[in-house]
Amino acid sequence: MPGPVGLKNESVTDGTTGDRPTGGGRRNQQSPGQKLDGAASAAGVTRRANFLELFFDLVLVFALLGIVSRVVLDLSADSPTRPWAGLLYVVVLVLPMMWLWTTTSHITSRFDPRRPAVQVMVLLTALGVVFMASSLPYAFIERGYALAIPYVALQVGRPLVLVGLLRDRAQRALYARSAIWFTVSAVPWLAGILVQGGARVGLWALAITIELVAARFSWPVPGMSRQLDSAWEPAKTHHLAERYEQLLLIALGESVLALGITYTATPVSLATTLALLVGFATTVLLWRIYYYRAGQVLPEAIDAAGNRISAGRDVGRVHVLMVLGIVLVATGYEIVVTHPGGHVRPVWLVVILGGPIVFVIGRIGLERVVFNRVSRSRLIGIVALAAAALPLAFTTPLIAATGALAILLGVALADARHARGRPLEAPSPAKKPSGAHGA
Repeated sequence: MPGPVGLKNESVTDGTTGDRPTGGGRRNQQSPGQKLDGAASAAGVTRRANFLELFFDLVLVFALLGIVSRVVLDLSADSPTRPWAGLLYVVVLVLPMMWLWTTTSHITSRFDPRRPAVQVMVLLTALGVVFMASSLPYAFIERGYALAIPYVALQVGRPLVLVGLLRDRAQRALYARSAIWFTVSAVPWLAGILVQGGARVGLWALAITIELVAARFSWPVPGMSRQLDSAWEPAKTHHLAERYEQLLLIALGESVLALGITYTATPVSLATTLALLVGFATTVLLWRIYYYRAGQVLPEAIDAAGNRISAGRDVGRVHVLMVLGIVLVATGYEIVVTHPGGHVRPVWLVVILGGPIVFVIGRIGLERVVFNRVSRSRLIGIVALAAAALPLAFTTPLIAATGALAILLGVALADARHARGRPLEAPSPAKKPSGAHGA
């Protein structure tokens, strides 16, 4: 979703309280055709997420929890093919939710969230996510319309609304191009309603792929001027970077919620209690591995990057990848709590070990953005998790989960050892030419 500019912004605000006067107490007014630059952009540096954005995040928790619950049913099925299909379901269901969150965060990053138009868009998006999440148990068999129709309406409708509100021609063209591409992807989204099972999964996978590829190249349309996505302009990097940090906390919170709900609904025993402890400890380690230094200085790293748009785009990718890993981890630990003993199924092992692997791969990407390097300890952790699959295949789900926990603990301890006795490391992102293209 392009970073919107051009809506009327009547005052400089921190996004959480009332108007904040500037220029000797005078209200800073802009005409509808002016960009949110200068004083208004400066406010974006210090503005924290407001209550409207946090409310939307709560709705996302409901959606992620619904995805985990949906996929656990697939992975627990006795069918030889349905559990493996569940792995594909995770990707097809997580990506649209994350793309909606990303496009919404770009809107709230560029506009004053107190503006009525912005509030209506965010609240309607939250309502749409509720409908989408409520359809998840039946997404690929019956109620596909409850997921596809709200999604298409939001992704096509919001750019069209912004086109009508903007006065800057270049920005209107940017939103018009995105609306055209969202209309193109709407075809497989809506066509998926007419079929079921694997055909619907394939059409929806095609739809989200079209959207992500088109966004990567800034929605090219022949005959229309092309303007790159500017949501990561310097004055906005702090707010959007902090929103991605909050996204990780949302995903981790959802994993704890899913773990607690499953434990509550399961007969209490020593094995299930140990599974709860292992799952909780794993979530804590994921938080520690993410937050260790790179997560602390992410906004400053993007500020210092030679190409902020490219750095911001990479930050979005790696956070979505880490969220996908967290969702897989939460799915795996629901299975471990429910089935701590007995033989571990191969598909369960893929989730239990694959979730941490996907998360650590995303975390390596974040370190590349912030420090322009690749962490050796995290690479070793990935290799260890993959190598552990063979011996753990002959154990129980609880033992497999404990093995994954031990490897993640090793990665966290390597971080702590590296930091011992050293001052806090400053970010050192790649110094690419500022004029390099990136959308």
